[in-house]
Amino acid sequence: MDGLWLSGLLAQADAAAAPVKSPAVSWQFFLIIVLVFVLPFVLGQLLAKALKLKEYGTKIGTVLFSIALASAPFVSQMLHGEPWTNAIALGIDLAGGTNLIYAVDREQAAKDNKAVDNVTLDKMVGAVGRRINPSGAEEVTVRRVGDDRIEVIIPGADREMVEQKKRAIVNLGSLEFAILANDKDHRRQIDTARKLRNDQDSLIEGGRVAASWRNVAEGETVNGNRAATREVERSVDGQPVKKTQYLVVHETPEREVTGRFLTRAAPTMDDSGQLAVSFTFNALGGNRFSALTGRYQPDKTDGFERQLAVLLNGEIQTAPNLKSRIGAQGQITGNFDKQEVDDLINVLNAGALEVPLITQPVSEFTISPTLGVDVQTKGMTSIIVSAVVVLVFMLVYYRTAGLIADLCLILNLILVVGAMAIIEATFTLPGLAGLVLTIGMAIDSNVLINERIREELARGSSLRMAIENGFDKALSSIVDGNVTSLITAVILYMIGSDQIKGFAISLFIGLTMSLFSVLFFGHLLMQILERKRWIKTFTMMELIGKTKIDFLGQRVWAFALSGAVILAGMVALAARGSQNMDIDFSGGTMVTFEFIDAQKTADVEARLEPALGSTLSLERLVLRNETASLDAGHRFRLRTTEQDQDAVAKKMSDALNAAGMSLVQAKMEFDPVQPIAAGEDTRFAGGHQADLKFTTGLGTLTTAGTLADSLKKLKSENGQAKYDAADSLIEIDGRTKAEKSTETTSSVEKYVGMTARAVAAVSSDDLTEALQIMQAELASRPAFEEMNSFDTSVAADTKVDALLAILASFIAIVAYIWFRFEKVYYGIGALVAVAHDVLVTLAAVALGAYLSKTSFGEHVLLLDDFKINLALVASLLTIVGYSLNDTIVIFDRIREIKGKNPNVTYDMVNQSVNQTLSRTIMTAWTTLVVVLILYVFGGDGIHGFAFANIIGTVAGCYSTVYIANPVMLWFARREQAASGMPVRPATSVAATSAR
Repeated sequence: MDGLWLSGLLAQADAAAAPVKSPAVSWQFFLIIVLVFVLPFVLGQLLAKALKLKEYGTKIGTVLFSIALASAPFVSQMLHGEPWTNAIALGIDLAGGTNLIYAVDREQAAKDNKAVDNVTLDKMVGAVGRRINPSGAEEVTVRRVGDDRIEVIIPGADREMVEQKKRAIVNLGSLEFAILANDKDHRRQIDTARKLRNDQDSLIEGGRVAASWRNVAEGETVNGNRAATREVERSVDGQPVKKTQYLVVHETPEREVTGRFLTRAAPTMDDSGQLAVSFTFNALGGNRFSALTGRYQPDKTDGFERQLAVLLNGEIQTAPNLKSRIGAQGQITGNFDKQEVDDLINVLNAGALEVPLITQPVSEFTISPTLGVDVQTKGMTSIIVSAVVVLVFMLVYYRTAGLIADLCLILNLILVVGAMAIIEATFTLPGLAGLVLTIGMAIDSNVLINERIREELARGSSLRMAIENGFDKALSSIVDGNVTSLITAVILYMIGSDQIKGFAISLFIGLTMSLFSVLFFGHLLMQILERKRWIKTFTMMELIGKTKIDFLGQRVWAFALSGAVILAGMVALAARGSQNMDIDFSGGTMVTFEFIDAQKTADVEARLEPALGSTLSLERLVLRNETASLDAGHRFRLRTTEQDQDAVAKKMSDALNAAGMSLVQAKMEFDPVQPIAAGEDTRFAGGHQADLKFTTGLGTLTTAGTLADSLKKLKSENGQAKYDAADSLIEIDGRTKAEKSTETTSSVEKYVGMTARAVAAVSSDDLTEALQIMQAELASRPAFEEMNSFDTSVAADTKVDALLAILASFIAIVAYIWFRFEKVYYGIGALVAVAHDVLVTLAAVALGAYLSKTSFGEHVLLLDDFKINLALVASLLTIVGYSLNDTIVIFDRIREIKGKNPNVTYDMVNQSVNQTLSRTIMTAWTTLVVVLILYVFGGDGIHGFAFANIIGTVAGCYSTVYIANPVMLWFARREQAASGMPVRPATSVAATSAR
């Protein structure tokens, strides 16, 4: 076989790049081990000794160790001079960014006789990753989704950067084979190229790029054989960096060899049994490659070998020596390991995807950094404020026991956030749902324990006995409540979508840490206080004393009320139809746009509805630093079931412009095109240029891409495109920078003033016409902050995933409660209550959407046109966890009162509800405080989630008392009657209610 050889270059690069172990590194590692794993236990023993409680030394050390371990990621960031918040990875819904999903073009793949399987998609994931993240240094995620889709996640990116990445994903010409210029064959080109300024890279001859200075890809090494190089200074992350560039000689268009001719690159073995890479061109590519390598074979006189540069996205990935002519098939050999082979295959396949992708993403979810930071700031501030309110309430109500509960909650939050940072889990908006549920479960566990201790003290138990019995009797309810939620979290993680997985991770970690902080740390604090005689008893407020309410006697009215609410809600849901669903469940487009002048919501909706139909919904957005008006605003978010982004944008722009409602746009003006003097610019000598002015900042790469696209639209007399290679014929330089927003995290430099240059091959008239096309396009396209779309197939998959996750959770919960309580009717009662809460919440969402159209609903109740989306699903799952925990507490008390009695009676149930009423109200109140603050102050991103949680908290408290227990009792009586067991009165076991 023809040979293309790499003589050990990668091995040399690895050796050069291998880190050198230093004593400082070893000492730092040793110091971390000591500080995190040793010092806490030493301090624990010393503290226990000082307290004269040596038996508690290990327990105190364990608590200190958990704090040290959770704090380690944040301390590490600060030691490196970075903000401690950098240890927390935020999802795109909190930090801004984009989630793109591309689908394989199965129709074209079938025409090309190419299979669409897991192996093919895995190769495409590597190829796409190399295209958009060639250095591997960017935080970009590329992964396979389903059977024929690829997902790309770009955190912290605004639309400027997203458009650049999208062009890179679908640009099939990014791979090129060229020759490194050497002083034997290319003396003239080298001499001319050295005259270019350091900010000029391309040598133009005959209207095309004949040679260009190229960077070596990050992490790669090129050993030039008499190759031409130069040193230039480039800005990387705002810092000047010296780079070595190599001159690459390009073939003419009819001879060039690019990735579009490459059909396959795969791992293989060379003649000596070493790992190698084989590649295959199609017939035309094979002929061109044979001609190229044939012209640059080794010299027979001195054996001089030329180098073939493999360029991806304009950067040199590798430059092996040419040994002989190569046809349609070749082989790259060298001292490779498996990872190096995989990387090189990805480089080659990046230019020729295994199967084609549909150029437009089937799903695009973008949150601008400005709005992402707004959601993040409002959401986290609201959670902190609500946590402080809960802490103060617990302190006032339970006094010393409340202080202990507060310390447990603080420790729980530290451990949760620390664990998320350690495992590098991404904090998403649904993840906040898990955090809210964690706070509720932690407070509920403390309330259970404190109420049990209150009961023990009321019976005359000593403080020590009250503490031990309180924890012992509350243990069953706490464990059962947490385990049912943990089962939900595990199932959701296994079969849920990515956002639901974010909820599952934070929930799982939060519940686990809650058990530790309450049962271990809280118990330890109470034991120490009691042993040291620092407290004689626990004094607590008691808003709800002993009650004897016949709750079951109200079951008929309760069922009638629930039935009426659910029926009204279901009618509202049916009437709204597809308007109930957000675009991630129905398919469609979501656009966030901004007006120059404040506009009323009703006026904007009235203008857009005739253009986009009655299925549209509109909500007003208010940023944290903006002054809110009751009925007018600048930013709005529109949702519509129409999926064509361009069509939606045009209809919106036309409708609003006709009404005189001016949107913020990147309008462009340009000065007359001027010739470039021969002495001014070697590359563009004889070409043309024009100064551009924009009303809002744009990036130079996006501007260059838009201008190149405009040039490509120009046709010659025979109808063919005049400038196929337009990207290489123009250049955009930024002149006047745009003012940066302090809330924007994008690293793309934006300019309001630029200069456009074109080579001599582009006439003055053509450049002017291209600029006019570009001007018209920008004028018709507002500067949308977000433009999201979901294909109906993606939306259908999302709905299926959400339903499967919820149904699987229900089944697992019934099975667990059946196992723990040994009777299936307990599980049925809990399931009916949970289903009731979910239906009531959905009913409230539908009814709230109608009320949001009224002044009372919008301004007093703060209602929006809420939609059923993934955030709402996360909220429903939060409600499920809360409701289950509430119900299990009462069921556990019924089991305790029931004792060995085989029957569950009417009086037993009422007695259990009355005995746990204080705990039920306290937990509902503290949880309600949290979600109310989130609802009022949490911002638009969390508004719907908080609303659903308010309804769910109230419904969960209600259903625990009035739905779960009557249903459980009804099924219990059916079972008892079927078994022939007599039903005994509750009075016979009333004396056993407190053991």
